[in-house]
Amino acid sequence: MVFEHFALNVHHIDQVIHWYTTNLGLTIISTQKKPPFMTFLADSTGRVMLELYFRPDEPITNFSDYHPLTFHVAFVSENAEEDKNRLTTHGASFVKEVKKEDGSHLVMLRDPWGMPLQLCQRTNRF
Repeated sequence: MVFEHFALNVHHIDQVIHWYTTNLGLTIISTQKKPPFMTFLADSTGRVMLELYFRPDEPITNFSDYHPLTFHVAFVSENAEEDKNRLTTHGASFVKEVKKEDGSHLVMLRDPWGMPLQLCQRTNRF
């Protein structure tokens, strides 16, 4: 099996899509202009996709209620400090950072709607 995407039901779908494409460099691969507004966002490799949609008739997780290690979306960062500063300037909130013994720098943030994001500047990439 090959991983294709994971999906999240979110409030404020247009705002979330705009923030992720503008600030994280994700690209819209496919979008539906009518409910439930299914939109597929790809990373810069085109290999990993996130599907966002809005279904008010189904539960929408309030990620602010949960610890970021319960769920988070992680991104490779070439410079976690710069990305942390840039994203917090654009509405993300800082949660925690860890500088590991091997030189890796991991930063946990929350997007403007509370979803946890992790920036991974790893010394030895996966």
